[in-house]
Amino acid sequence: MVSHSVTSVQSFYAYVVECSDGTLYTGWTTDLLKRIDVHNLGRGAKYTRVRLPVKLVASWSFESKNEAMRMEYQIKQLSKKKKEELIRNSIPVTISG
Repeated sequence: MVSHSVTSVQSFYAYVVECSDGTLYTGWTTDLLKRIDVHNLGRGAKYTRVRLPVKLVASWSFESKNEAMRMEYQIKQLSKKKKEELIRNSIPVTISG
């Protein structure tokens, strides 16, 4: 009998969405498309539920949950002006699904 090993590489993402009121929300996830959909269905974070719809404006991919969570924390410490600067300097986000 031949044994097959399947290696699945999981990505972790830190992301920023812009809410309908112009505010920014930062989070982390393993599935960007699904997470944005969850936010827009009103089942995401309390903060975004009353600020729908949200639009993904930036994301960063990491190999570990800890790295994504660290990035999320660092972004949350920034002023809105610094967050906007970070978003402007990041590679544009394209997601399809």
